[in-house]
Amino acid sequence: MKRAVLVVLTLACSAAIAQSSAPAKAGIESKGYVWNAQEGEKIEALQHTGDIKNGEEAYEICGACHLPSGAGRPDGTFPQLAGQHATVLIKQMADIRGGQRDNPTMYPFAKTLTDPQELADVAAYISSLCIPRDHGHYEAPDAALQTAMGKGLYEKECKNCHGANGEGDKDKFYPVIAGQHYQYLLRQMTSIRDGKRRNANPDMVKIIKVYSDQDLVAISAYQASLAMPGAMCKAKK
Repeated sequence: MKRAVLVVLTLACSAAIAQSSAPAKAGIESKGYVWNAQEGEKIEALQHTGDIKNGEEAYEICGACHLPSGAGRPDGTFPQLAGQHATVLIKQMADIRGGQRDNPTMYPFAKTLTDPQELADVAAYISSLCIPRDHGHYEAPDAALQTAMGKGLYEKECKNCHGANGEGDKDKFYPVIAGQHYQYLLRQMTSIRDGKRRNANPDMVKIIKVYSDQDLVAISAYQASLAMPGAMCKAKK
């Protein structure tokens, strides 16, 4: 039965690409935009204690794209969620539901969550997942060179917010970026640089807007090479 449900959800995941996002609210393009404004269902969800058991049931629809393990897709189409801060998960889900982050693929699924409590439940469940051992890396003959270049750029301007090892900051809503899929990191940073990620942190935009495409490749390669903090999944026999 579960296999049949997963097949249906996977097909729905593909079909959702054609769906629309929530009505857009003011984002980074607006002068009145306040990053991470302390309002709305995000704040309500953060005030709730997430129920892992209820979150597991609600996550089933998410697993169609992000996989039941929360590993996402190595090609970067869907990010790895396992290992991410619950606060970050809540913020991003609330932003997508509220129209501050455009994500036509995820919106039809995110809107099925009924209320702030269910946001908290799903985030709590995802946070309980072990961290997959495999994820998408930068794979090219110059991988070592690009990773070294990326390390220099990261330590110069990124680690002050995202941490020395890419661990982020749950209290400031800075995501874990260590061990995320390379292609996803590259796509998001490019979108932020080019002004297409409407819920981006303006402080990050100021830093990243001067980076070339090659700079972003290098930084993404380095971030993907780092180990995500937390409990790793047991090695497969």
